[in-house]
Amino acid sequence: MAIRNIIQVGDPTLRKRSFEVTDFGAKTHELLDDMKETLVQADGVGLAAPQVGVLRRVFIVSFEDKYYECINPVIVSKSGKQVGDEGCLSVRGKYGTVERPKKITVQAFDRYGKKFTVKAEDFLARAFCHEYDHLDGILYIDKATRVEEDKK
Repeated sequence: MAIRNIIQVGDPTLRKRSFEVTDFGAKTHELLDDMKETLVQADGVGLAAPQVGVLRRVFIVSFEDKYYECINPVIVSKSGKQVGDEGCLSVRGKYGTVERPKKITVQAFDRYGKKFTVKAEDFLARAFCHEYDHLDGILYIDKATRVEEDKK
């Protein structure tokens, strides 16, 4: 496992649509392992493959001591709305207010190619939507009603 470099806003990779994963072998497992180690080191909540320079439809989210590894995710339903502040490991030093669905259902594949479904709400739904957007080249700052410097 290795800690990968998290690319920052301005890098054109962050604005490209990622490609579907077709091989669930060793390279995909290595990517997921590296992303987890990178996320832990960066003290983040989520990380998408494009943020480490890999244009594949993969993201991970850490929530309540659980890691969600999502390959080729699809948001199959969403309802309600929530408005809250978000930050991003690829937009360091800033945060912004973004509207997201309150509840979502996501279908994805795990590292072994097995399909699964996750129902998420509140913060977890926000995190999934944020990472999902990265796979389409969208950053939270594109949706934010306000972006400010993080004074922490």
